[in-house]
Amino acid sequence: MRTREGRLFNETPFACTLFAYMHHETAGRAMAAEALGTALLLTAVVGSGIMGDRLSGGNVGIALLANSLATGGALVALILTFGPISGSHLNPVVTLAAAAQGKLPWSRVFGYVAAQAIGAVIGVMAAHVMFSEPLLMASTHDRSGAAQLVSEFVATFGLLAVIAGTVRSRAEAVPYAVAAYITAAYWFTSSTSFANPAVTLARSLTNTFAGIRPVDAPGFIAAQLAGAAAATWLFGWLSPSDTSA
Repeated sequence: MRTREGRLFNETPFACTLFAYMHHETAGRAMAAEALGTALLLTAVVGSGIMGDRLSGGNVGIALLANSLATGGALVALILTFGPISGSHLNPVVTLAAAAQGKLPWSRVFGYVAAQAIGAVIGVMAAHVMFSEPLLMASTHDRSGAAQLVSEFVATFGLLAVIAGTVRSRAEAVPYAVAAYITAAYWFTSSTSFANPAVTLARSLTNTFAGIRPVDAPGFIAAQLAGAAAATWLFGWLSPSDTSA
C-alpha cells in the first residue's frame, strides 16, 4: 500500500486491517447515501404524483406538470446533497456505466444497486404513508406497447448522454443538466421517462398516478439497460478519456 505521496505504507497486519476497515466504512457510507437519496427521490416522484392527481381535478396535464417539476427540483437537491458521498447515482444504470468506464470499482456495483432498489421501495412506502395510502400495492397503470419501450430506450440513452457529456466539461453542472433533462423527458416521451430500473421496480408497487403494472416493468428495465449501454459505448467513442489515442 502507498500513501498519496507515493511512499510505501507500513504493511503490517494492523495497517492492512485499518486500511480495509476504512475502505469498508467509506463503501458503507456510500451505499447508505445511495439508499437514502433514492428513497427521497421516490418519495418526491410518487408523492408529487398523488398530490398532483388529487389537486388537478382530473386534468392529467396539470398532474403531470406538477409531477415533472417536483421530480426535477428533487433531483437537483439530491444530487448536490449526496454527490460528495457516493456520486449520487440514484440509478442502477448510472452505476453500471460508471463501473464500465472505470470510475467505480466493480466490487461496489452490487452494493450500490441493492441500496438503490431497497431505498426506492422505502421511498414509495414513505409517500404512501404521507398520503394515507396502503403501504404497498401492485399498480394497474398500463404502460405496455412498443412506443413505451422505445421511449424508455430514448429516455435512458439521453440521460446517460447528458451525464457523460456534462461530467467531462462542467462537472458542477451535472445536477442541473440531469434535472433539466428528466423534467423535459417527462413530456417528450410517451412513457414519461422512468429511465431508472430501481424507480421502475418501486413504481410497480404503487397504484397511483406514478405507477406501472408489474407485468410491464421487465420490458421497461430491458429498454433502459439497452439505452444506457448504447450511450455509454457511444460516448466512450465520441469522447474517450484517453485523449492520447
